[in-house]
Amino acid sequence: MSDLRYWLGFNLVHGIGPARVRRLLEHFGDLASAWEARAEELLTAGLDRKSVEGVQTARRTVNLDIVLQRAEKSGARVLTWESPDYPRNLRNIAAPPPVLFVKGSLTEGDEWAVAMVGTRRATAYGKEVARELAAGLAANGVTVVSGLARGIDAVAHRAAIEAGGRTLAVLGCGVDTVYPPEHRELGEAITQHGALVSDYAIGTPPEAANFPPRNRLISGLSKGVVVVEGAEDSGALITTDYAAEQGREVFAVPGNINARSSRGPNKLIQQGATMVLGVNDILEELNLTLVTERKEARAALPADATEQRVLENLTTGPLHIDDLAVQLELPIAQLSGTLALMELKGMVRQIGGMTYVMAKEERAAYRVD
Repeated sequence: MSDLRYWLGFNLVHGIGPARVRRLLEHFGDLASAWEARAEELLTAGLDRKSVEGVQTARRTVNLDIVLQRAEKSGARVLTWESPDYPRNLRNIAAPPPVLFVKGSLTEGDEWAVAMVGTRRATAYGKEVARELAAGLAANGVTVVSGLARGIDAVAHRAAIEAGGRTLAVLGCGVDTVYPPEHRELGEAITQHGALVSDYAIGTPPEAANFPPRNRLISGLSKGVVVVEGAEDSGALITTDYAAEQGREVFAVPGNINARSSRGPNKLIQQGATMVLGVNDILEELNLTLVTERKEARAALPADATEQRVLENLTTGPLHIDDLAVQLELPIAQLSGTLALMELKGMVRQIGGMTYVMAKEERAAYRVD
């Protein structure tokens, strides 16, 4: 991997986001060369003058060695686009963050994740529903993602941990800071049963403007987003906007039509979100009913060349097993066995009459619409 210091350096430059980092990489080949480039070269690479000035200011004022040391001392791992363990779900959104700070651990199993968000002023009803749903997801091997905020977020994190599952908290500050401060103990528990995640640099304070953008990561790390409670102008609904942009499923828990805290999810249902009456509504819609079995199958039976060829042929749409056998030049018996294993792993799905399609998560990896 190229020198991590330069990824951290550009992450500190205001106005240098995923699109501009991509341009710099395409033009210079690596970020070390971009960091040292003259202003004219940076302009040629596609930066505007304000961004170029930002880079020049950072070069004068930022000691990259100290920035790297600060990250290391925080106990966080730093992932970039070049990292093989960069989260798969997040990698597949339109513009994933170039740098990600992780305190705790990410696993391959966190690919099967569902976000749960809601109001900070949760009612007793909302808390109970969030607890029940998060515990049910965790018990089925699904990682619960939320934002560590007061109310629904905190309930979801705690319920996932208490159910013996995993949970990820996406922060609106650096991962060296837990906000709100009363969740410090919860934050520590999350690092033992998942991770604190942020694209904000170490030392970034929890400023109000940081929180709406981080919701993009909450939905990006997940297969779907569940809104438990929230007013129509609730920050939780920002997450569903991002989810829709990213092609994620949106779920909502119905509530009292006279309660302000239920207006957000009730409106989402009215607009077409999937209504949640129990955890099975989420598991079935996202094809997550056999997550534990799929994790075990993938670990015991890693993908082979034949599975890769099957996926490549299914990128264009559904295929009958006979047509697939002709295209792959494989005996039906061998292909049937391969498809059965791929179904168990959650890689393909039979839609009837021995016709197969690629599962949603595999379609995302191949960027198939």
